[in-house]
Amino acid sequence: MIRSHQLAREREFSINQLKKTIDEGGVGIIANGPNNSEMCDFLGHIGFDAAFVDFEHGGVSWSELADISRACELWGMASVVRVNKLDEAQILRTLDQGASAVMIPHVITVDDAEMAANACKFPPNGIRGVAGGRRAYGVDDYFKRSDEEVQCIALIEDYEAIDNLPELTKVKGIDIFYVAPSDMAASMGHTGNPEHPEVQEALERAIKLVIEGGGVAGTLTNDSNLDKFLAMGVKCVGVPWQVWLKQSAEAFIERTRS
Repeated sequence: MIRSHQLAREREFSINQLKKTIDEGGVGIIANGPNNSEMCDFLGHIGFDAAFVDFEHGGVSWSELADISRACELWGMASVVRVNKLDEAQILRTLDQGASAVMIPHVITVDDAEMAANACKFPPNGIRGVAGGRRAYGVDDYFKRSDEEVQCIALIEDYEAIDNLPELTKVKGIDIFYVAPSDMAASMGHTGNPEHPEVQEALERAIKLVIEGGGVAGTLTNDSNLDKFLAMGVKCVGVPWQVWLKQSAEAFIERTRS
């Protein structure tokens, strides 16, 4: 007999794999810059914890963001979205489109950090506007689970923010302090030269202050500096995987021409 209606389906809220890895004592790995759902499908099967989506410099639309976050979830991969400014409305919409984490640029002061953290959580834990969307469908405890799984990632990319880190790390709700090499270099007058000794010293000091303050430190890494940052205690690393593609392609082309 065919029933005239079906019972509503229930499901669990999708976990944030980046948060899970870090909470369990591992190092969370973010694959930088896919910016489309097809590439997330490719990266998902490799085993990255998260895909980085760039709303600050990349050309991603709101509708594309929904597809990107959905593709990440299909592979159990988190979506980390960098918004283009510290704006409560933009953070709200980014999360409503399915992002697992929001990366917020130019967090310099305690006020900045508190605003960022509050924008990521629903009342009474924060000020995020109450709405559902696809991630809420079938999840009875959506608001509670969303608050538990969301990550607020503060970008430490301004030299003046470094001295504030002892206070910034006391702000409740900032899950990762991500130290950005290239922007830090620019803020120090060394645009395009993140390897400058002064910049490297600043990056290392920032990471040390985050860890000493009890925070989770993150930064962009590569094959040459990964071991150094891991030894320092960094628990979240960004990976510019396109460099590996370029290196392999160049080697392949060279073999055909030798």
